[in-house]
Amino acid sequence: MIKDIQNKLKNKEITCTDLAQSYLNKIKDNQDLNCFISLSENVLNEAKKIDEKIQKNEELKPLDGIFIAVKDNILVKGMYCTAASKMLEDYIAAYDATVINKLKDAGAIIIGKTNMDEFAMGSSNETSAFGKVLNPINKECVPGGSSGGSACAINKELSTIALGSDTAGSIRQPACFCGVVGFKPSYGSVSRYGLISMSSSLDQIGPITSSVEDSEIIFNIIKGIDQNDSTTSEVKDLNLKNKITIGLPKEYFQDLDDDVKEFMDQAITELKNQGFDLKEISLPHTKYALPCYDIIMPAEVSSNLSRYDNIRYGTHFDKLTKDISINDLDDVYLKIRGEKLGKEVKRRILLGMFILSAGYYDAYYTKAQKVRQILINEFENIFKDVDFILTPTTPTKAFRFNEKQDPVKMYQSDILTVSANLTGLPAISLPVHTSDLPVGIQIIGQRFEDLNLLSIAKQIEKICTTSN
Repeated sequence: MIKDIQNKLKNKEITCTDLAQSYLNKIKDNQDLNCFISLSENVLNEAKKIDEKIQKNEELKPLDGIFIAVKDNILVKGMYCTAASKMLEDYIAAYDATVINKLKDAGAIIIGKTNMDEFAMGSSNETSAFGKVLNPINKECVPGGSSGGSACAINKELSTIALGSDTAGSIRQPACFCGVVGFKPSYGSVSRYGLISMSSSLDQIGPITSSVEDSEIIFNIIKGIDQNDSTTSEVKDLNLKNKITIGLPKEYFQDLDDDVKEFMDQAITELKNQGFDLKEISLPHTKYALPCYDIIMPAEVSSNLSRYDNIRYGTHFDKLTKDISINDLDDVYLKIRGEKLGKEVKRRILLGMFILSAGYYDAYYTKAQKVRQILINEFENIFKDVDFILTPTTPTKAFRFNEKQDPVKMYQSDILTVSANLTGLPAISLPVHTSDLPVGIQIIGQRFEDLNLLSIAKQIEKICTTSN
């Protein structure tokens, strides 16, 4: 889509202003989906600048005329950044995240900030303080979370591309449920500077798009070392082998819904027919991935969210005290955090504080970190035998609202995606069935071999699209 739009702009088949107005009209027509929290006031002015540039026959930058929807936990200077929480409902970003700087330098136009689970804590987009996002295919179902607003926007073509963040599957799962492409890069390949942290050792920014090609274009712009994020590294050059072996981990194909299993089997058969070498593999420690995550994540959450006290960050203190009686510092934390943080966020903070408390740190957190290293070693070893790993993205299709009220059942939504976050591996979700509620296929690559993963994903996307 990016290349098509730019070609049409260059050939003067469309104007950037008309394109901007078209997106804004579509957003207005689809307000019931609730996928945007705020819109940029500069969209039409930025579009006019691109039209003037084209009229002067100036060379276009890689993303001139391309509109980007940004998950509302990524800072865009001068725009609200709420993380879908009442705690930050009045917060206006003072600077651009590194990824936003890079996208703007490439010519991109920010169209708005998308709805999400509060502080990215959720798998259904039901925890947002600004209301749930509806699945664009079936409005009685969830769009997935936490990047549900971004995935919904791409499905309905309310923006050219979108950004999300992925901590346990929060790009890939909503991409799967909304029938679009979601790419989680290797941990450290894309700067997290300017991302409101949930779990710092797991979070990763990535694109949600309508094609793998668009994800590749965006990734090549936002990747790379950033002095503001000491975890960043360069990715390896594209070096794809002629003969590709793809591993099918048997543990990832258990307990699938019948529909998911049917379409996964069809996709695997088609890949075999196209000459791919597919072999069954085993990742026996996969069963420990989610419990491991459920210890590491809340521990990091409790640390990261301690800053939101309405003194350093949050809704203006004077505004809050008009409605809440404040007598001492305890009241600031008990009443303000109690009023402004949602149920799921409180649950994870409390759990994290318990895990990190004296007497429990070694029993839980230290042990979870050891399990994480076992998982990393297991994936490294399996990649000696295979080039990529293929799995379903989720064990079910999109579920109905309020279907998973039990938090444990909700957390199970991430069971097939969380390993890539714990191990820092790149992973992408592609739609393999879109005629009703979509089914997604997940491909996992080796650390920092993101370009290889995107290259093979384009091949598989072509096969799946043809057979769909």
